[in-house]
Amino acid sequence: MNAAVPLLEKVASATVSIQCQVPQSHSSVAIGLGTERSGTGTIVSQDGLILTVNYMVMGAKSVAVTLANGEQVPAQVVARDFTTSLGVLKIEGHGHPHIEPVSSETCVIGQEIFLISSFGDEKRGADTGMITYLGPFDAAWEFVLERCVCVTASSLNIGLNGGPICNAKGQLIAVSYLNFADLLRPILGIPAECFISGRDELVRHGHRVSMPRRLCLGVLSFTLREHVVIAGVFPGSPSDRAGLRQGDLVLSADGSEIHERKALYDAINKHRPGESVRLRILRNNEVHSLEVPAIIVDDYLG
Repeated sequence: MNAAVPLLEKVASATVSIQCQVPQSHSSVAIGLGTERSGTGTIVSQDGLILTVNYMVMGAKSVAVTLANGEQVPAQVVARDFTTSLGVLKIEGHGHPHIEPVSSETCVIGQEIFLISSFGDEKRGADTGMITYLGPFDAAWEFVLERCVCVTASSLNIGLNGGPICNAKGQLIAVSYLNFADLLRPILGIPAECFISGRDELVRHGHRVSMPRRLCLGVLSFTLREHVVIAGVFPGSPSDRAGLRQGDLVLSADGSEIHERKALYDAINKHRPGESVRLRILRNNEVHSLEVPAIIVDDYLG
């Protein structure tokens, strides 16, 4: 894609750099996110709404945004969506340069895209690529997207995550979430319709109220040869308190055999908050039974 310079300038002017300060005591620090976080965001309304990723603003007590002209302004955390992992900020003022989020549902594999990211302060970088995957995604940290947008980029070091992934019209079709530099689909994007469908709820309530809250046990896991292995347990989480350990192999949940990570997540989210998930696990060639309460992820990381 040879994007016109005015189009790149329009998107770049709506792209901001984000710096967050998070207290040492916040639970997200204990899982490795740190107290000082830097990322990218996109202004999506003239009154200063900024779309970014949730892990950037999780637990933030202060947020500073650097605009494309170098001006640094304070920002308010408006919403943290633990279901889709989007975060929404707000800066004061009107008439801000912004771009329009549009649904990615009309996108196709092979479609050309471009993306812009901050490198801190007013520095910006742009790159081009194409869509390589549209479909479900699940991650080690109990995170699921029913649909994601994966794209390539000619440079795998595109900058800080949270920036816009745009179509040829300069419309935001997804938010850059993670950069898997060693995989064939290196950049994972959260589709813009996750924001569009819940925009009013996010702005009004700070989270989605029309969707069930996502539940978790507080584990990291991976699938290995049709078995789910616990790769880690978050400090202070229900799994930690119940005695689940790194290296445990999950045999079943609530009496149903578990052969893939997504099946474990589905089993957890069939419960109400506070209800226990009955796990059978294999540890040191011995089978153990554990009951682990499922909690709303917001309550642990919010």
